[in-house]
Amino acid sequence: MGLGFGELIILLIIVLLVFGAGKLPQIGDALGKSIKNFKRAASGKDEIDVTPKKEITDNKDAPKP
Repeated sequence: MGLGFGELIILLIIVLLVFGAGKLPQIGDALGKSIKNFKRAASGKDEIDVTPKKEITDNKDAPKP
C-alpha cells in the first residue's frame, strides 16, 4: 500500500485542480508547520508559553489632570 511516483503525480494534479496554483504555497507551508509541531509534540518536549499577555489599555476615557 505504498505510494509510487505515478500516484504522487496524480495526487498533485488533483490538489492543483481543487485548490489552484495560488493556494499551493500556503498549503505546503501549513503542512510543513503541522509536521514540525507534531514532531516537537511527539518528542516529549513541552514548550508551552504560559506567561500572561500584557493588556494594552486605551486611556482616551481617563480623566486629564
